[in-house]
Amino acid sequence: MSIDKKEYKSVNKSVRKKDSMQLLLGKPVYTDDVTPKDALVVKILRSPHANAIVESINTETAKKVPGVVDIYTWEDVPKTRFAIAGQTYPEPSPYDRLILDRHVRFSGDAVAIIAAETEKAALKAMKLINVEYQVLEPVLDFRSAKDNPVLVHPEDDWFPPCEVGGDPKRNMVASDDEIFGDVEGILAECDIVLERTFHTRAFNQAMMEPFICYADFDRYGRLHIISSTQIVFHTRRILSRALGLPKSKIRVEKPRIGGGFGAKQTAVCDVYPAFVAMKTGRPAKIIYTREESQIAGSPRHEMEITVKMGAMKDGRIRVMDLYTLSNTGAYGEHGPTTVGLSGHKAIPIYTGSLEAFRFHYDVVYTNQQAAGAYRGYGATQGFFAVESIVSELAEMLGMDATAIRDMNMLKEGMVMPAYYNEIANSCALDRCMDHCRKMFNWEERSKVRDMGNGKVRTAGVAMAMQGSGISNVDVGSATLKLSEDGTYNLIIGAADMGTGCDTILAQMVAELMDCDVDDVAVFGADSDVSPYDSGSYASSTTYITGQAVVKACAELKKRICSIASEMMNCTEDEVEFQSTCVRKIGTDETVSLTDISYKSQLGNTTPAESTAAHTSPISPPPFMVGMVEIELDKFTGNVDILGYMAVVDCGIPINPALARIQAEGGIVQGIGHTLMENITLDSKGRPIESSFMQYKIPTRLDMGKLKIEFEHSYEPTGPFGAKSIGEIVINTPAPAIAHAIYRATGVWHRELPITPEKIAMSLFEK
Repeated sequence: MSIDKKEYKSVNKSVRKKDSMQLLLGKPVYTDDVTPKDALVVKILRSPHANAIVESINTETAKKVPGVVDIYTWEDVPKTRFAIAGQTYPEPSPYDRLILDRHVRFSGDAVAIIAAETEKAALKAMKLINVEYQVLEPVLDFRSAKDNPVLVHPEDDWFPPCEVGGDPKRNMVASDDEIFGDVEGILAECDIVLERTFHTRAFNQAMMEPFICYADFDRYGRLHIISSTQIVFHTRRILSRALGLPKSKIRVEKPRIGGGFGAKQTAVCDVYPAFVAMKTGRPAKIIYTREESQIAGSPRHEMEITVKMGAMKDGRIRVMDLYTLSNTGAYGEHGPTTVGLSGHKAIPIYTGSLEAFRFHYDVVYTNQQAAGAYRGYGATQGFFAVESIVSELAEMLGMDATAIRDMNMLKEGMVMPAYYNEIANSCALDRCMDHCRKMFNWEERSKVRDMGNGKVRTAGVAMAMQGSGISNVDVGSATLKLSEDGTYNLIIGAADMGTGCDTILAQMVAELMDCDVDDVAVFGADSDVSPYDSGSYASSTTYITGQAVVKACAELKKRICSIASEMMNCTEDEVEFQSTCVRKIGTDETVSLTDISYKSQLGNTTPAESTAAHTSPISPPPFMVGMVEIELDKFTGNVDILGYMAVVDCGIPINPALARIQAEGGIVQGIGHTLMENITLDSKGRPIESSFMQYKIPTRLDMGKLKIEFEHSYEPTGPFGAKSIGEIVINTPAPAIAHAIYRATGVWHRELPITPEKIAMSLFEK
């Protein structure tokens, strides 16, 4: 597809974020800032056991603590099972939760809800609750979970809204098998067959603002939720089922979000203050501690991925067989959907040569913290496996790792059988590789260079793709209103998580309505006010909601022209929209937007506003190539990132500065996953890394020099040719760094994180 050469006024420009000054000046914008301080404090008593039955629970002494309002147990809550995954109805995730359950399924699971006037009273009461447990044998190793005699969910009211191959009597949440072509036949013809197994941990999002939610009943007797959430409409539906309230009696809104990265696509904490508000009739607020966010949050799914790949001696990859075993933890939210991306995103990037593929998976329950959504959503795990084995093939054949990708990669116009048979209408992956190779100086920096004193420098490479929304599922909507002063109000249901979507969507309005970005006020998201939007996840906002904005602008122009034509006593065909006015064609007669707005309020039947919705039958992938240079100390195993360069194809970037920031942030997260972030359990299933003292995340000193550039393609189904960028950027660091570590040491590491200890021990064993 030829690249759009049009010079835009507001789009493809680096515009300052709309909320930047409020954030820089420390204005009250987050959930705890904008909600009352005198709300009841809600705290959760959590199970110390990975698998247990609450035999008895005595709260009498705890209730006598001054300031304690009430304490609730499994006997006090509704008995309707629900899921907390923020996904479009009917949800693929099983209904397997209660607000409080007598059967606690992981260390950190909720046992009791405490409502108190102060945090001090709540914490004192928590220590005085006496619980007797029947401790059960837990299922802690996800490799042994399938068909294990110990069942994580033995209950009979487990309910799947969608059939995805789940069976709780086998500890199964989902299972599927997809085959294209003659996998076994082509494997038999290949010169080389590699089979490798890769393991990735359940990394935490570690966003700055923890899970937080405020609940109250408004003056109309409706439950009013203010939450740091990516999914206002899904949260409303989740609470409706969990609490037994009609959706019409629930309002959910979000203020500014202090980071989410997918964690807040799950309604982790919202039901607790909502339940307290219902029971007490008083405002209630819950703020997770950092420890709670770490041990009872919504981390990435731990996965073990086995890849069998068949190739020829010239480097041509002909067949891929990928099996993913995914650990959903104690509850199944997002389990059936994350696993699909491990294959459906990683395999198709080699469409250029693949003749056959098989992708099969199992998602299992264990007695661990329930996993959820995290940036990359399963594709991150898949690319670590697939890109690593391709780099291993290149090293085995003595080929340059970029050359083998040149030979096999997907190119524009190709049909992708492993990606639901979509066509790559916009794909600059080949240009990304060429651009990155030159920018990075790959030929020189990829050489293994002995720096003396045990230190070695070299480089690694990886490429990736993602998607732009969920095809045939995601819906984005926008309402655009003309104000009396000729400016506009844009109302959306998508949630700006710091990504800048409020600014990006305002830029689209400014471009189409020929006004300044500052003339567009953006509001979102509120289930009472905003038009329905699936929410901010799956890399959907710019592509899906953006196209809804385009439609709303087109419709509003028509309505403005209709009102103006009445004012000028002519037909709509005789007028044209011109920035601040409507002109009668062929004359100097105009009416201003201000006059049109006032006319719309007087004896008028044509509203000066428009609401539009959009969905897409396809999900055009963005593409990326990443290259990393490391310095590895063979004595200590320490890896320093010297530099990471990447070239991204996200179509036409609406705001290049914000796109670059997205790429930088995702790369840093990927570096953290690869080298330091870790979740381990003790012998009783308790998470060890429960704070930032143990759970290490990268700082500015750990990321080296980052450089991001873009190769433009033009996506014909996207607004202004745009595709997504939010998730793809986290997918290349792990395989690129693992490749560089191999080149420095001669040892492949197939388990994340690759810590200094692992590197040092592998060299010792070698």
